[in-house]
Amino acid sequence: MDFKIQNDKEREYFKQDFTEMNVLLKRVRECLVSGKAVKTKDLNLNGILDYKPSNTILYISLFQAGEDFIKYGSIRKSLDESLNRNIEMLRANKRFDKFNVADENECRIMIEFSTERIQTTFRRLQTKEFSEDRFEIGINGIELKKDGVSYYYMPTDGFTLSHLGLKQALNGVVRKTFIKKMTDKIPERLEILRTTPGFEYFLLKSHAFITYKDEIVPLYRGNVLYPEFSYDTVRNIFINSAEWLIDNMHDNGQFLYYYDCKEDNFVDHEHPNRKEDDLYYNDLRHCGGIITLLHAYNLTKDEKFLQSAKKALDYCVEITQEHEFEKRPAYYSFLNNKAKLGATGLFAASMMKYRIATGDTSYDNYIEGYVNHLLSRMTKSGELMGYYIHPKYNDGKPLLKVSDKDRKEMFSFYYPGEALLGLALFCNHYDKNKKFVDDVRKRARKALNWIVDERPKFYQELFTALPSDAWLMQAIEEWCEDESFRQENLINFVFNDAKTMIEKMYSSDDTPYLDYDGGYFYDYGDHYFPDGARSEGLIASYYLAKKLGEEELAKEILSACKRAAKSQFSLYVNEKNSYAHKNPQRSMRTIRFKATRQWIRVDTIQHVACFFIRLYNTEN
Repeated sequence: MDFKIQNDKEREYFKQDFTEMNVLLKRVRECLVSGKAVKTKDLNLNGILDYKPSNTILYISLFQAGEDFIKYGSIRKSLDESLNRNIEMLRANKRFDKFNVADENECRIMIEFSTERIQTTFRRLQTKEFSEDRFEIGINGIELKKDGVSYYYMPTDGFTLSHLGLKQALNGVVRKTFIKKMTDKIPERLEILRTTPGFEYFLLKSHAFITYKDEIVPLYRGNVLYPEFSYDTVRNIFINSAEWLIDNMHDNGQFLYYYDCKEDNFVDHEHPNRKEDDLYYNDLRHCGGIITLLHAYNLTKDEKFLQSAKKALDYCVEITQEHEFEKRPAYYSFLNNKAKLGATGLFAASMMKYRIATGDTSYDNYIEGYVNHLLSRMTKSGELMGYYIHPKYNDGKPLLKVSDKDRKEMFSFYYPGEALLGLALFCNHYDKNKKFVDDVRKRARKALNWIVDERPKFYQELFTALPSDAWLMQAIEEWCEDESFRQENLINFVFNDAKTMIEKMYSSDDTPYLDYDGGYFYDYGDHYFPDGARSEGLIASYYLAKKLGEEELAKEILSACKRAAKSQFSLYVNEKNSYAHKNPQRSMRTIRFKATRQWIRVDTIQHVACFFIRLYNTEN
């Protein structure tokens, strides 16, 4: 399969003038309002909508804020017959009157039509290899056919229904068949489908367009396609998402933690049974929001970002508890009955970043206390223990001694790196209590050497092919501000992880999907990860290369960062791609989890935003 030829052809398709398609959808709108028949004889849709009689399935869908969308699809002998059948059935839908179809600013219309249909089998359908039998969410649809009747799951359904993979897609089409009535359990439905004879399976591809005011938007994977990297886009997404964090802060300084754009609710998929007045919150991700706002203040000098960051820092103080270590106060974050090393590390990092940005020393006692707690979690060998309190261990009491078994069970890649970032910012920028700072620097060196040299031996089986310790990469970058920390083992760790990240990044011509370029994978063939968290580590490696005068390496890393950023553009929610959301006014300016998932969480915003602002600063 020559992906380059395929992708070049697809890119050319999106470069066309789609004025005629816009005219068509304006006529569809008029006919939905009037009930008259649409006519296309005078339109030149060649190369845009090549309708194959009795073979092209064509859908029209209506979207409007506050409403579940409605759609209808048909296959007829001509394009006009198919369009008019869809219009007729939409007008007959019992919910049609809820859509203000006459107003192009309120009701958006999508047209989607199949362009490819390949027969396959249940057994051959897969998601791990690039082949004709691969199902790719948002790119492929599924047709089930039995006894001459076809049932469809269209490619854009992955995006509009907030699905992620093959099982959800199969269930989406199976529930249109008689199997739906047999059980409401997805695994049981799919097993019945697998074992029921007579079903034919087809993989579909399509092209789709949606109206936006008086314009037309060609869709790729149900989304807006970004053909080029742009620093302006990087900046706009960063600023807008930072402002969204402010606009959705709670009075107590918490950020809005989780939002389901499709359903317009705050039900966290990892904690679905939490009550509305007791929703889950996370102290580490809270700090990511603070750091985002401080970046925004540094860029704009707008006081609203600083005021909101301080409000969020005051929440940190509210959930801080105290113990004593080496006859000094030691402060730690305590939330959800847990005291995590990483949370306290990021409390220290957030307050130090605030101190650096403002010169405000009012949090100094807390900063020193957090740092002292981090030291208390360091073993003689230099390992930083992940938890001080965990409800499942030692009856929820402080973990002063931890067995090897429990250490592995509580292991986190991220917490030590977050702690070491907090310590680095403290040592490099804290201008009081020099004796304490020097002691911290000495101990931190031992922790850095342990984590780089010894951790891979102790926790070898927990490492993955795609590096994930971006916090440690950022910490080492910060430590290298001090020339005495520019050790070969630390520098090699950062650059080796960066090299592996780049190797585990799809390029524009080694996959069949335009938006994969810059996305990460564990194994070639994986559904891609447009991952801001890892990219924070990658951009840190760029700054480290510049700091060390490694210009060629810095250039290579920066090029990869731009590709990674372009892949993450598609996660941003804007006016054009929020059409399937219940409340677009709330969802716009957020950054979603995945290419087709319509979920956001404070850290999905924070990681991408912090990567973007550091990338933006390479040019500005």
